[in-house]
Amino acid sequence: MKLIAQIARILVGIEFIFSGFVKVVDPYGTGLKLQEYFEVFAEDLPFLSGLFELFASQSQTLSLIFCAAELILGVALLVSFKMPKTAWVVLGLMGFFTFLTFYSAYFNKVTDCGCFGDFLKLKPWTSFYKDIISLGVILIIFFNRKSYNEWFMAKPITLIATIIAFGIGLYAKRYLPILDFLPYAKGLSIAEQMQPTGVKPIIEYTFLDKVNNEELQSVEYLMDTAQYKYLSSVVLNEDEIQPKITDFSVTGIEGDDLTQDAFTGKRAFYIFKKLKGISEDELKEMADLGTALQKQGFEIMTLTSLLLEDFNTFHSSHHIPGTAYNTDEKVLKAMARTNPVIYVLEDGVVKGKWSSHNIPSESEVLDVLK
Repeated sequence: MKLIAQIARILVGIEFIFSGFVKVVDPYGTGLKLQEYFEVFAEDLPFLSGLFELFASQSQTLSLIFCAAELILGVALLVSFKMPKTAWVVLGLMGFFTFLTFYSAYFNKVTDCGCFGDFLKLKPWTSFYKDIISLGVILIIFFNRKSYNEWFMAKPITLIATIIAFGIGLYAKRYLPILDFLPYAKGLSIAEQMQPTGVKPIIEYTFLDKVNNEELQSVEYLMDTAQYKYLSSVVLNEDEIQPKITDFSVTGIEGDDLTQDAFTGKRAFYIFKKLKGISEDELKEMADLGTALQKQGFEIMTLTSLLLEDFNTFHSSHHIPGTAYNTDEKVLKAMARTNPVIYVLEDGVVKGKWSSHNIPSESEVLDVLK
């Protein structure tokens, strides 16, 4: 039993470290998922709506805490740090995750639980079954929590893990994630990822067998209409055949579609999700950079989900070159994990992206095109 308990501790520790890491590198994305959950709970449980609305407003802070805690707990498990207490926290956290994934699957409210951030997408029921298995393994740890011997240097190792975990998360929130799992990552072509993948759909058909009066499934279309009646069909590999990017668009103030124009030549996207929290110095740096890039043949395109009639006043008053366009708010949240963000593209390929806290120089932008 001791061997099983040790294996369980190692397996769960590795799972928590991996899951925590792929989320803490992008706590903003996990925060969006938490906000989605809290908004659903506020709607489904109106008598607690005030509480969940409060949680939703603090989802980014809670995300950083949850993501970092998961990674820290994984390290604590591997070094057996204060196992009687650690086991309780791990059990409680997994219980919370299991409840969320069950809620997602059963009520079909949040179709992606965000268990592994944007690194790996799992369907709701798959996430729930994964958590049930993990919960079972954690129970082994829990019931044997007093039998583990703490490693030498367990405390400083856990402390270092805490510093690293929060450091990674805070860096991503101020600048940008150190690892980018989104389809807008550096080196990827936005234009290409908007195209069909070329993977053939696998279709499962449902027919009524008239002879036996029962339904049956088939991956082939049964042509014998005398015996079989077509009822319905479903695409089994829908996730594989869909383009990675389905909702990116650029529209002008008159509603004209300029999406394809954004993928030609050298472009710089200035992305503004909101206007609050941006310093005058940052805006001046962005304006100066845009002016310099225009002289190098760049087209400067400002993307925002804000009302253009109002945003254009802000845009012109800060002397930001180029023209402002509308893009869907959800798309901008995926593209820009901070606010604002600068993208540099060449023929639709992302060559570089920067937060307003590390605005590049003209030479740095030109270097990424080499």
